[in-house]
Amino acid sequence: MKILLSNDDGVHAKGIAVLYHALTQIADVTLVAPDRNCSGASNSLTLMNPLRATTLDNGFISINGTPTDCVHLGVNELTEQQPDLVVAGINHGANLGDDTLYSGTVAAATEGRHLGLPAIAVSLCSKEGNHFETAAAIAVSIIKELASHPLPKDQIINLNVPDIPLTELKGVKVTRLGSRHKAETMTKQQDPWGRDIYWYGTLGAESDAGEGTDFYAINNDYASVTPLSVDMTAKESLQAVDSWLANMEINSAD
Repeated sequence: MKILLSNDDGVHAKGIAVLYHALTQIADVTLVAPDRNCSGASNSLTLMNPLRATTLDNGFISINGTPTDCVHLGVNELTEQQPDLVVAGINHGANLGDDTLYSGTVAAATEGRHLGLPAIAVSLCSKEGNHFETAAAIAVSIIKELASHPLPKDQIINLNVPDIPLTELKGVKVTRLGSRHKAETMTKQQDPWGRDIYWYGTLGAESDAGEGTDFYAINNDYASVTPLSVDMTAKESLQAVDSWLANMEINSAD
């Protein structure tokens, strides 16, 4: 098996190093990651500046771009043979509920799927990052299963793992995305020259975190596996929208 590994925390992050060493036990791994922390980059591309690939002393490839850039370059230019799988992570922090929309980790996996490859995003639900090995072990187990149980071509897996020893993990649950209350207001400060600057506030509290959600699984010491659809079409609304569009009047703007 050939795996392309990327992340959004940057090529020097601990999480991607731990996952790389775990994956090399089961596959030939090429690591292509941003040269800096790109958390929150979502699916952004670098369009107005050239991209450069630098191979580091440890063999990892550093890109001056986003997680999406890394996967795109990795699949199309930086691997001799097309990978069998794209893996993103281990993210240093959770990617649960609404947060998946902004996640560079999830975006890297999504780009792999856009390029026709199965993909999985892996996150450790903690800012301390004490047990990346737990997330790596669960990721490896799931990847082995994916080989014989592939997902549909419009889906990826979003794996979140609590930051606890593997021996304390209660198991793995299939979940849906939960949701948060809206984020808190932004923080206004001033720089040393007296100019206004702004920081995003803290994440909103969990609002939909009941049984069956990814939040619930993590809060109860289970790993969370959420299949995500890359096709964002709200298929259940197609007929309803079509019905009111059929009766809509279109008037000239003149």
